[in-house]
Amino acid sequence: MRMQKDLLPKGILHEGLKYEKGMGVIMDQLYDIIRQNQELWDLYTRKEEYTSQRRDRYDCFRYAYSTHQEVRKPLVSRYLLDHGYKIEYPNNSSFAVCLTHDVDEIYPPPIHSLLSSISCIRNLDFDRFKNQLFWKFRDKVKSPYWNFNEIMELEEKYGAKSTFFFIATNVDIRRFRYNIEDLKSELGSIVDKGWEVGLHGGYYAFNNLGEILREKDRLEKVLGRKVTGYRNHYLRFKVPDSWKLLAQAEFKYDTTLGYQDTVGFRNGMCHPFRPVDISNDEVVPLDIMEIPLILMDGTLFNSFKNFNDAWEITKILIDTVESSKGVLTINWHSNNFNCPFKEEWSKLYKMILEYCYAKNAWMTTGDAIYHHYIGRL
Repeated sequence: MRMQKDLLPKGILHEGLKYEKGMGVIMDQLYDIIRQNQELWDLYTRKEEYTSQRRDRYDCFRYAYSTHQEVRKPLVSRYLLDHGYKIEYPNNSSFAVCLTHDVDEIYPPPIHSLLSSISCIRNLDFDRFKNQLFWKFRDKVKSPYWNFNEIMELEEKYGAKSTFFFIATNVDIRRFRYNIEDLKSELGSIVDKGWEVGLHGGYYAFNNLGEILREKDRLEKVLGRKVTGYRNHYLRFKVPDSWKLLAQAEFKYDTTLGYQDTVGFRNGMCHPFRPVDISNDEVVPLDIMEIPLILMDGTLFNSFKNFNDAWEITKILIDTVESSKGVLTINWHSNNFNCPFKEEWSKLYKMILEYCYAKNAWMTTGDAIYHHYIGRL
């Protein structure tokens, strides 16, 4: 059957199928492909999470609770590829990397200051020791975690850009984090340089539309423009309710769907997708895009204590996404840069940039991925 390329979103080709104009029609036909395999459809929709009562202390569904244990394989994405789903990326890149940073901390909590100071003393790095311990007596912008320019400069060396997800609530389960108003000029600088600012929904926001809207409004007032991207704190997320709330709040994309206790492909996808609600035995498409989270720093190092093991599994994930023509979504917290007791964490991030750059990956923001997939670039 002849392909109608002029009616398809730019960069997305579907061979062997006829498509009409509109993202909804395209996604509906992709649903039909996946539904040919019931096991993969159940994985794609995360059907088991609708009925499972198992949750951790953060009310999250964990990999340990899942009946699907082949989390390192993007089975649904590969199934789509086998049935004619093809993707193109800018600069002849064979895959994309969505770089993101959750901004959990602007100022080191006491335990961080202590551990960093001990690390500096062990390495006889007394200049850094002074900055780690005494920055608060100088200026808040001297905080070691006030490091956005440092991160952007690193990424710029590899032709990359990223999304920073900022907290915009004063309520947290552990401690006060920061006032987003203190970062007004910093946020402006980030977006002016071509990076993205998104909302890092507060701990109590994932199931509360009113709270999501309050935080979104607060961030947008400081930023002076609309915010399109979202990820919730602690990866708190409930399928499909959180998607429905975010769509009501008019977010364009979410990138929370990943596991806290392992890296990999939670619903078998390494491509952005349009979620569905199957709670009433119907397939109801939701008006939001999910860019699934695949690799997060804390999860990686908690799962693989040895640096070499962590790097090896990271390379496997990168290679897997590359072979699937997908999008590798990475979350590397901003406070894990310029953090002496986590030097290996920032070292590995740089290695990721180098490795993906050598593979000619398109390394970019969540917003750029979103627009590329709906064909609006």
